[in-house]
Amino acid sequence: MRSWPVQDAKARFSELLDACVSKGPQVVTRRGTETAVLVPIDEWRRLQAAARPSLKQLLLADSARTDMLVPPRRKARRRPVTELE
Repeated sequence: MRSWPVQDAKARFSELLDACVSKGPQVVTRRGTETAVLVPIDEWRRLQAAARPSLKQLLLADSARTDMLVPPRRKARRRPVTELE
């Protein structure tokens, strides 16, 4: 990942965008501190799809989301019954 000072990122935004699309995520720094990352839209969508809600989000949600917390149950297998004589 290449690092871009904010002044360069502002002045050469088209170049920053082209580098992001062709080479992957690009970091923008402000006063030497990493501040933001520009990522291609396909990678952003992949990251959004893979994101799971935090425990805080689950607890504060209006509706229950138990489908994500409880694994699906398997069908019960019955044991064969033997006849008593």
